[in-house]
Amino acid sequence: MQIYRKTQGRWTRLGTVAGAGVLIVIGAWYTWHELPLGLGLYRAIIPLIIMLACFYVLLRVVNSKRPADFMIATEGEMKKVSWSSKKEIIGSTKVVIVTLLIMGLVLFLVDLFFMRLMKFLNVQQF
Repeated sequence: MQIYRKTQGRWTRLGTVAGAGVLIVIGAWYTWHELPLGLGLYRAIIPLIIMLACFYVLLRVVNSKRPADFMIATEGEMKKVSWSSKKEIIGSTKVVIVTLLIMGLVLFLVDLFFMRLMKFLNVQQF
């Protein structure tokens, strides 16, 4: 098997194979776990064959033209992204937390107001 555009999109392909590989291994483990105990050695061979077949298909797909071109383009676009600094992320996180606390307080007060209003109007007893 030959790797399509070997030097391009390397990290994106490795990440894709690693992520899908984890899912394949989990699926093989689940298959092994669900097979009945009476199968003996076949209980281990069946998930292994399924896992190897899935890895073969995965490697064929990752190295085919269209998916590989997509991953190469994705990696190129990721290199163009302007990533935020640690200071900016911490500042933004603080703003989000304070905003959520204020919104939670406002919603609590509105809920308390409507609860008192319903009690005053005898619509619902609390």
